[in-house]
Amino acid sequence: MATRCRIGMELEDGTIKSSYCHWDGYPTGVGKTLIENYNEIEKIKDLLSFGDMSYLAPEIHPSGETHSFDSAEENVTVFYKRDRGESQVNSVITSKDELFSAMYNFLDFIYLYKDGNWYYTYAKNEDWKNLNIIFQDFALTS
Repeated sequence: MATRCRIGMELEDGTIKSSYCHWDGYPTGVGKTLIENYNEIEKIKDLLSFGDMSYLAPEIHPSGETHSFDSAEENVTVFYKRDRGESQVNSVITSKDELFSAMYNFLDFIYLYKDGNWYYTYAKNEDWKNLNIIFQDFALTS
């Protein structure tokens, strides 16, 4: 079963640019991958430029030309448009309120990069948690 999420970043005007991710949207899946691999603004912008994805991996760009949905390179994100040839799967720009609207009520989690930190919330409420702190605390207790 999919754990669906949106991955986004707050823009200068307060809106959010985000993309849908179908698999592994829980904090120890997508959240951990974001913390470990997506902490530079340019890499986050690059990630969101490809639109919706099947799953998030540490890398955005494949090293060869054979990467596809059916034959994905290990550790490379699979995007619906680039790797599956689908249309109508671009990132969207919305307000925070719109992320919690009926349009997105199928989501399990929402991730937001803002002010140099990753935050997440269960998509049914707006109780944002600092993902950086959660993983830092987890590392200290492990």
